[in-house]
Amino acid sequence: MADVVVEQGRSVRAASPRKRASLHNALRRKSTVAFFLTLPLILLIALLVLYPAFYSMHLATLNKSMQKFVGFGNFTFLFKRETFWMVVRQSCIFALTAVFFKALMGFIVAHFVHNLPAKGQRKWRGMLLVPWVIPPAMSTLAWLWLFDPSYSAFNYTLSFFGVGPIPWLGDTFWARFSVILVNVWYGAPFFMIMYLAALKSVPDQLYEAASIDGANWWQKIWHITLPMMRNIIAITTLFSLIVTFANFDIVRILTSGGPLDSTHLFATWAFQVGIQSSDIPLGACVSLFMVPILAVAAIFILRDVNKRGNEA
Repeated sequence: MADVVVEQGRSVRAASPRKRASLHNALRRKSTVAFFLTLPLILLIALLVLYPAFYSMHLATLNKSMQKFVGFGNFTFLFKRETFWMVVRQSCIFALTAVFFKALMGFIVAHFVHNLPAKGQRKWRGMLLVPWVIPPAMSTLAWLWLFDPSYSAFNYTLSFFGVGPIPWLGDTFWARFSVILVNVWYGAPFFMIMYLAALKSVPDQLYEAASIDGANWWQKIWHITLPMMRNIIAITTLFSLIVTFANFDIVRILTSGGPLDSTHLFATWAFQVGIQSSDIPLGACVSLFMVPILAVAAIFILRDVNKRGNEA
């Protein structure tokens, strides 16, 4: 009987390494299959993202005729231009201001929709997503009519309150205000739907426990809602910051960078310098300058997200 037990123990120990080896081979095969399944997407990203990125780096080192290598000469030329630094300042102000108000409005509207009955939520979600679903160029044309100096619907409404006509797109301050307003109107629904999804994942038991402890609505938001949504807020903010920095259509349609280049962003000024002024290498330099700014923002935000993930 003892010999039988010993033989069974040996067979179990011998089978165990074989099972681990076969499992390891299966996992390797699955990873290989997964790689080949994602290979078309990898090639598509390389074709549409990596190739243009490296080609723009190459263009940035050429002269205006694209026949001579000038190294960092184009960057040196840009750093000496006052317009370039004005575009950097305006792009940062535009992106930070627009993202802040989009996040704020999205958070408020998400709470409003979240507290509605289930049937009412579907209706409101559909209506509030309309600005984000409509193509930006199409909706911006409607805003252009609202800001029109002769037939402005805003000025017509303000005239009933005795307020004079406002040069929405003809004054530096109001032109900047207008492009930020349109961007907030377009991007706030994206924040709303992301925050609404995050609110659905917060357990109701936490709010019930806080109510028993005597917490008011602000304490619930500060100590429960915001900590539970921090990762979603960070990722959504980063994504919106990248998209807002690279915004082109809103400024191009509303002001074309005017008046006096006061609303130019990186994308619109790169288009003016590179395409309209036929200096493609210089336009590539303007576009590439967005990379370090966004890279620094991405590093800080993602590092914070990763840190909280490790703590959890």
